[in-house]
Amino acid sequence: MGNESHLATAANAGRTAFVTGGTGFIGRALVRHLLDDGWSVVCGVRPGSNWPRPSDAGVRVVACDLLGTGGPSVPRGTDVVFHLAGKAHALAEVEQDEDEYAEVNTGGTRLMLEAAAVAGVRAFVFFSTVKAVADAPADLQPIDESWDREPDTAYGRSKREAERLVLEGRHVPHAVVLRPCLVYGPEPKGNLEKMIEGVRSGRFPPIPEFGNRRSMVHVDDVCRAALLAATLPAAAGKTYLLADDQPFSTRELYRWLRAALGKPESSVTVPAWCLRGCALVGDVVGKLRGRRFVFDSDAFAKLKGSAWYSSAAIGHDLGWRPTRSLRDTIPEMVR
Repeated sequence: MGNESHLATAANAGRTAFVTGGTGFIGRALVRHLLDDGWSVVCGVRPGSNWPRPSDAGVRVVACDLLGTGGPSVPRGTDVVFHLAGKAHALAEVEQDEDEYAEVNTGGTRLMLEAAAVAGVRAFVFFSTVKAVADAPADLQPIDESWDREPDTAYGRSKREAERLVLEGRHVPHAVVLRPCLVYGPEPKGNLEKMIEGVRSGRFPPIPEFGNRRSMVHVDDVCRAALLAATLPAAAGKTYLLADDQPFSTRELYRWLRAALGKPESSVTVPAWCLRGCALVGDVVGKLRGRRFVFDSDAFAKLKGSAWYSSAAIGHDLGWRPTRSLRDTIPEMVR
């Protein structure tokens, strides 16, 4: 293993990666992986950002404003652009602003592609999302790349249009789209962070076993996939889903979190009809205050629904396999 790591570092010596969104959850991990593999790393950050930190030694930082006058620029000599920057799905929104998502996620990606072309960049790896397609019924899951129904949210549509620009725009010779499902790891974010804190504080209810199947993927495995996508010729022009091998039910996740937090197994459950009623109340509260309530019908749908994905395609093409599991990582996350 040590020899393989040394060979990879030697092979990447002299290669330069330009990373947008390098201050984010996935971006920080990707920068670390690139440096460990011997890449030279340049991060494009918003003007005025207080980054890098002392721990980010070896990273060159340049201003990169996706929406600024004149647009972003990519340094000459860059081999690969990893584009993560964008407007993330805002969990608290009652209604999504179609124009804002389109401006940042679609328009910003167009500008990055044009800048990459001017700089003579060889490869462009775009971090999209599983929300770039509509959710599939449970009986058609696990979802793979053949599922191609148009997304039904402003966020999803903005990412889908950006994907089309990446793969069809012919700005760079080697363009790849990655669609990770929910990403976990140290310092979890979003719904997973809320669930951990809810279980920790005792506010998260003992939910029933819905029999649903959900997928996540570890941030380190996402970074490994990105490096393979950037360097292996077989990835050019492809879209890949990224997910762990083992799906889980929401009840299983609840049990794992309780165990990691040192809480005993819960012998009771809140009936589904009670949760549904609370969700309807949350809908009303959210509409009245113009901001989503902590528990509403959308949150209830996620609790009981399935979102199960297959990453067989990237395994077949690039030899990628997830090396981490959610169950084994939970103790690290709750710490």
